[in-house]
Amino acid sequence: MTLHGKAQLEKELKHLIEVKRPEVIRAIEEARGHGDLSENADYDAAKEQQALTEARIAEISDKIANAEVVDPSKLKSDKIIFGAHVSLEDDNGNKSTYQIVGEDESDISQKKISINSPLARNLIGKRKDESFEFRSPKGEQFYTILDFHFK
Repeated sequence: MTLHGKAQLEKELKHLIEVKRPEVIRAIEEARGHGDLSENADYDAAKEQQALTEARIAEISDKIANAEVVDPSKLKSDKIIFGAHVSLEDDNGNKSTYQIVGEDESDISQKKISINSPLARNLIGKRKDESFEFRSPKGEQFYTILDFHFK
């Protein structure tokens, strides 16, 4: 994952631990005050939320602990690799730029595509001015790599 991706996960983890977890604990305590726990929908919902929150905390903690963090600004390569910002032109003359990032930080609205996406897998190892064919849900498309850089 990139430094930015790690920072996003750390921010989410901090929010879950410092804000969400205490909210859920308060909800459980409040629901206990409503009486019989065996037929208490508020208690069941709060316990379910607690399980989801704790599972997400464990998942993020594990991802951070096992992550290989890459600073794209320090990368240098004559081929497209993880972290690259790639400028493409399709066969219709439409231009676009994407950054190849980790699975957890991909966001197409921000032009960040997962390293595991079909487009990124097609880009890895290619060079500037290279063309390639890509099968997308829209059908066969041809792209030319205009440029790539790391920042």
